Amino acid sequence: MTAVYDTPVVLDRRDGPYGEVVLRRHGALLQIIANGCFLMDTSDGRSERLLVDAARTALDGRPEPKLLLGGLGVGFSLAHAAADPRWGRITVVEREPAVIGWHRDGPLAEVSAGALADPRTSIVEADLVTYVNETSDTFDALCLDIDNGPGWTVTEDNDSLYAPAGLAACARVLRPGGVLAVWSAEPSPEFEGSLRNAGFQQVRTEEVPVARGVPDAVHLGVRPG
Repeated sequence: MTAVYDTPVVLDRRDGPYGEVVLRRHGALLQIIANGCFLMDTSDGRSERLLVDAARTALDGRPEPKLLLGGLGVGFSLAHAAADPRWGRITVVEREPAVIGWHRDGPLAEVSAGALADPRTSIVEADLVTYVNETSDTFDALCLDIDNGPGWTVTEDNDSLYAPAGLAACARVLRPGGVLAVWSAEPSPEFEGSLRNAGFQQVRTEEVPVARGVPDAVHLGVRPG
């Protein structure tokens, strides 16, 4: 008997400010594709939850810490943060209006509806690179999940975020002792070095095994007090 495989079904396709973004359903999964590059889906979410939990643990009991999430994605990080009453205000910066719409009144609401209704949550439609350079707000934790990793960015503009000036901007929006957590599709010893060179302390990497291939990773660094 010939195996039958689900064929992805495009639910929405839009030309956004940074190119084409597509939401599709593949069996039970929802997937986000940007400029033909697979970004993420709703298959697991363990590493996205680790991203938030590792940052919270590194804050060592700081009361009601303010969280900045870079990237809304499929909503796993936001939903997990909002499910934790220990977090204070949760701000999400997402540059793609289509992604925001898919969460507010589209298929991805099945992941994030509760989190979006949480009074602690606010969504900012902006480019994260611009936001960390221009905002006057400060946070206790910044969790970045806007690319497939420091060495595999969605657009070339994002490369600057992982360069010295970009990491300095990330540190600028963190309060003393604040935590930077960066999601990556693979561990990057080079990026650990970049974090140390940018002045971050307690730099480390936590890994999440995947079914095939190299593990997902969360890179962590603490802004000096």
